[in-house]
Amino acid sequence: MDYDEIKEKMNKSIENLKVKFAEVRAGRANPAILNKVKIDYYGTPTPINQVAGISVPEARMIVIQPWDVSVLKEIEKAILASDIGINPNNDGKVIRLTFPELTEERRKELVKDIKKMAEDAKVAVRNSRRDGIDIAKKLQKDGEMTEDELKQAENKIQKLTDESIAEIDKILQNKESEILSI
Repeated sequence: MDYDEIKEKMNKSIENLKVKFAEVRAGRANPAILNKVKIDYYGTPTPINQVAGISVPEARMIVIQPWDVSVLKEIEKAILASDIGINPNNDGKVIRLTFPELTEERRKELVKDIKKMAEDAKVAVRNSRRDGIDIAKKLQKDGEMTEDELKQAENKIQKLTDESIAEIDKILQNKESEILSI
């Protein structure tokens, strides 16, 4: 029984959740929200961080300084077309993204959204558990595993699941407090 493969699938679910949480706009400037934004750079979809320097000079501002000024308009268009919900300020040399203060209502919405993301990650972990137990049952049915070994396998897989869900809960709690404490 390969527990490493099951653990790896569960870890991928957790890593995926961390990436999604990094993209959640929590009132602070976080360059990760630009990860999905791509511009058309000489006919190739290119991430902004490959054509410009991205810095965070203040807690609620991101400055994008393209290495080639000719892509400034493309970057601005890509940000407007994306769903990050911030209007770029273009001064001809750099683009500034200023993050507004979050309202209490918006914070509650964000918390609801991240709870749903965390629940989706937990479902993915539970699916990995189910797949692992199905493999163990098949091995037992084929005679490659005894009844006792099947019980041990189920217990070990359940332990991996519990650890992964506890980690998801911890990540959720940290993100929730970050959103609510701003």
